Amino acid sequence: MYRSHVLVCGGTGCTSSGSQEIINTLQTEIDKFGLTDEVCVVKTGCHGLCALGPIMIVYPDATFYSMVKKENIARIVEEHLLKGRPVRELLYEKTVTPEGIEPISSTDFYKSQHRIALRNCGVINPENIDEYIATEGYAALAKVLTSMTPDEVIKCILDSGLRGRGGGGFPTGRKWQLAKDLVKGGQKYVCCNADEGDPGAFMDRSVLEGDPHVVLEAMAIAGYAIGASQGYIYVRAEYPIAVERLEIAIAQAREYGMLGENIFGTDFSFDIGLRLGAGAFVCGEETALMTSIEGNRGEPRPRPPFPAEAGLFKKPTILNNVETYANIPQIILNGAEWFASMGTEKSKGTKVFALGGKINNTGLVEIPMGTTLRTVIEEIGGGIPKGKKFKAAQTGGPSGGCISAENFDVPIDYDNLIGIGSMMGSGGLIVMDEDNCMVDIAKFFLEFTVDESCGKCTPCRIGTKRLYEILDKITKGNGTLEDLDKLEELCYYIKDNSLCGLGQTAPNPVLSTLRYFRDEYIAHVVDKKCPAGVCKALLNYVIDPDKCKGCTKCARNCPVGAISGTVKQPHVIDPAKCIKCGACMDNCNFKAIEKK
Repeated sequence: MYRSHVLVCGGTGCTSSGSQEIINTLQTEIDKFGLTDEVCVVKTGCHGLCALGPIMIVYPDATFYSMVKKENIARIVEEHLLKGRPVRELLYEKTVTPEGIEPISSTDFYKSQHRIALRNCGVINPENIDEYIATEGYAALAKVLTSMTPDEVIKCILDSGLRGRGGGGFPTGRKWQLAKDLVKGGQKYVCCNADEGDPGAFMDRSVLEGDPHVVLEAMAIAGYAIGASQGYIYVRAEYPIAVERLEIAIAQAREYGMLGENIFGTDFSFDIGLRLGAGAFVCGEETALMTSIEGNRGEPRPRPPFPAEAGLFKKPTILNNVETYANIPQIILNGAEWFASMGTEKSKGTKVFALGGKINNTGLVEIPMGTTLRTVIEEIGGGIPKGKKFKAAQTGGPSGGCISAENFDVPIDYDNLIGIGSMMGSGGLIVMDEDNCMVDIAKFFLEFTVDESCGKCTPCRIGTKRLYEILDKITKGNGTLEDLDKLEELCYYIKDNSLCGLGQTAPNPVLSTLRYFRDEYIAHVVDKKCPAGVCKALLNYVIDPDKCKGCTKCARNCPVGAISGTVKQPHVIDPAKCIKCGACMDNCNFKAIEKK
């Protein structure tokens, strides 16, 4: 028995910050101080507070060290692990109070969360199947194979109210029921969508890196429910840590008999294969994903027939995303009523969000459905940096829309978000403050969509390009009021006529910003001004003569010589020469330069 466990984050964020070097140094120092038999080092998945990596937590007291450096390790080992004295100045500041050191669970970031999909992330070693089993891993699979019929499994998922966490929100149990009933017998497939493509999204990646076995177990349960013997996980190749841990987990599950022939001594056989995606955003759409697994160019197919009837290789197929699967074992073990008791009337359970943008606590959070945006941003997220005002939050990535300040207290669930012009999406949540231009935000997401369109259908291929061109025209000061009417007309045409979800939702960022921030569009068109000071073509840099000390620093740093003036005299910017790079403003020590 170890007296202490030191958990070090091994997710992508912390790995990029050098957590593997921390682990190596930690083990060396533990050995040096003779603590090898007393202290165990565990490499885990993501803890959630991604901006604070590398993260290290010492149990049993859950003492939280953040932004750990290699040179800190020897001191932590000697003082904390050997002498029992935590190094207070290296701890996460929110856990250090006048009364003492609080566990990380007591901080605002964690207090409002309820972890189901993320329950093992940051807790277990994802490369060790024994640790997963020790936390009730594969108990749900054992339960369904030995004591439940396929119909009972599906009823449990139906009664739980679980809806797809990939964006569409389709009831998971209904999808399984269709695949089971539409075609009796024959080959069927279970697929997992791990092709997470939204800018700023890392929810599914974190589950795969921190708890890969939960997806394998859930897919096996789904296979039993619909009568499938083969599963495929479609994961993007840009996720090397997730891919490696999935490969390890699949090999371990086969070795332990959790995958393969006659699982748990029953007549049920099920196996899983990996397929790597090349980073095409459109392959997040279910039919495009299946087409790619088949070895063809990733393009969507018309529906019907739906995948439940003719999906992968034209066989009945169910496709759920990583987070959806991560809820399944706990629903089986704890019951449908347990899961349905959380959330709102039509959106049960919890939702994982990747919190990013203008927010103090960048990271991964899991909250009950119905939590307000205010709670997420002000309490869990720690508010907006530098005292700036909240302006909007983009949910659902390029397929979603902006939530404005007037909807700050709307409970977050599937139907409420659609009602205010956004959508849940897979769970990206990008926060924006007063310095963001909403026209520029819409243009950013349209540029992404244009680049990622597969080109199969004309409304998406050509329509999104025309939308982008109009937005670009507006941000350059050349737009007209007629262009705003054209934007809306084109948005609705694309929504109504595109082949798949990518095109059908591509106009959402434009429509939602037009709905809540039309005054910014009008300012760009009529006044030829960008209120946020973002769109370069509409900016002018001006030196305030009352503040300018004539230090010449701005002139010396101007790359095009647009600033003139003598020493100790106010300087002047020539707007004809200025390329609006902002170097002058960045280098002014007296705040004498303004954007107008």
